[in-house]
Amino acid sequence: MIVALIIACEVAFWVLLAAGLAFRYVFRMPRLGLALLLCEPLLEVVLFVVSAIDLRNGAEPDWRHGLAAVYIGFTVGLGHSTVRWADARVAHRFAGGPPPARPPKYGRARAVHEWKVAGRWILAALVAVALLQAAAWYVGGDGEARSLRAWQLRMTWVIGINLVIAGSYTLFPKSGPGSGPKSGPDGGSDGGSEREPAKMS
Repeated sequence: MIVALIIACEVAFWVLLAAGLAFRYVFRMPRLGLALLLCEPLLEVVLFVVSAIDLRNGAEPDWRHGLAAVYIGFTVGLGHSTVRWADARVAHRFAGGPPPARPPKYGRARAVHEWKVAGRWILAALVAVALLQAAAWYVGGDGEARSLRAWQLRMTWVIGINLVIAGSYTLFPKSGPGSGPKSGPDGGSDGGSEREPAKMS
């Protein structure tokens, strides 16, 4: 049941996102569109409550409960940026909004961008770790919480990988072409490859 609910929440996230943006920009009903977008957090609340009830009713914690905690964490950390990413593109396409900003390519500006992205992923992982720890305390017993500890270990890898990626751009900044017409004084650029957080699918 938990896995089915996670899938349902993921599908509902994208349905609400598409519907909210459609009503906001295509049908020119911004209030209804905003209301649909504001319903997104309710999905995580439902998943959290159902998981807690399942554990309270005596279910042994396993990978499914760990996955639910990770899903909630990643939605908290990455959901807002995903909505903002989609909103900018739909506004540009259907409402005459400005072109979506692209991340800088080089220098300190790129490093700052990478740390912002890493911060969102790290926040997602930390929320997941906190929820997993709360579940472990709730059920008690190291043996019963073994699968939850395994998910926590995976989240530490997520944190470590993002720290390494962001740190590499700080210690070894990418240098742009010195005479390039788009290169700024700080090595920044108006375009580059994106490492934007995406909603976990």
